[in-house]
Amino acid sequence: MTTGTPAGVVRFFDDFGAGRLDRARWSVRITGPVHNDEEQAYIDDPSTVYVEPGDGTEDAGGRLVLHARYRPGYVDPDGRSFDFVSSRLDTRDTYRFRYGRVEARMRLPVGRGLWPAFWALGTGSWPDTGEIDVMEQVGDPDWVSSAVHGPGYCGESGLVNHHYFDPGTDVTSWHVYTADWGPDAIAFAVDGRLRYRVTRAMTDFVGSWAFDDEKFLVLNLAVGGTYPFKWNGIREPYRGVAAPTVEAIRDDRARVLVDWVRVTDGSAPQ
Repeated sequence: MTTGTPAGVVRFFDDFGAGRLDRARWSVRITGPVHNDEEQAYIDDPSTVYVEPGDGTEDAGGRLVLHARYRPGYVDPDGRSFDFVSSRLDTRDTYRFRYGRVEARMRLPVGRGLWPAFWALGTGSWPDTGEIDVMEQVGDPDWVSSAVHGPGYCGESGLVNHHYFDPGTDVTSWHVYTADWGPDAIAFAVDGRLRYRVTRAMTDFVGSWAFDDEKFLVLNLAVGGTYPFKWNGIREPYRGVAAPTVEAIRDDRARVLVDWVRVTDGSAPQ
C-alpha cells in the first residue's frame, strides 16, 4: 500500500541547488541544554554543516551535509566539554505549517551510536505541543524508525514503529522519508510505501492528541545518547557509541546527506 501522490501546492521546498545553505530558510542551532545524554555539541560551523555538489545523477543539484566531527575537549559557550561536534538545523523562525505531507530524500551513515533525525516540532512546551519523528536512526544499517511524542506518550514511551529494509538496500542508499499529517492521523512511509499510522484514537488512549498546532522542521545528527544506548547497550568508550563509530567520526565518515526537503498541502493519510 502506498501513501499516494501529494495533492495541492508545495509550501516549502529546498533542493540546496544554490550551492550554500539558505539562511532565509534554515537556522543553525548551537548547543544549549543537553538532551537525552547526547555526546555532541551542536555548532554553527562550515565543517559540520555545508552544501556540496550533487553527483550528477539523481541528486544533480546540491546536497546538504550534516557532518559529525571529532573535536576532543571542545568547550561550548556554557563551559561544558565535548569530544564531538555536529549540526542541527530548523525552520522555527522561518517556516511553520499545520497538516500536509512532509518529506525528505536522504542518505544516512552507518555506525552504532550515530543518531540522525528528520522531524517536526511544536513551538510550545514539550511534549504538550507534540513531536513528529519522520525518520530516526541509531547507526544500524537495516532499519529506521518513525514516532510521535505528546502528553502521556513521550520519550521512551513514545508511539514508535520500525521499518526494516529489504535485502540489497539499507540506510546508506537514497530513500524518501515521508509523514502525511492530517487532523486525525499521521501516516509514515518509506519510498512511498506506508509503514506506520498513528491515529487520534491511539493517542487519546494514552494521553491526548498534540497535532493541531503549527510545527517546524528539524534536521540533525546527534552522537550517542539515550535512544542509541537503548538499542545497543554500549557504555564505552562513550554512552551509546561503539569504538568503530568513534573511528568513523575521526576519519570524517559520519555524514548525513539530504538531497531535498519538501512540505506539500493535500493528501490526507491513507
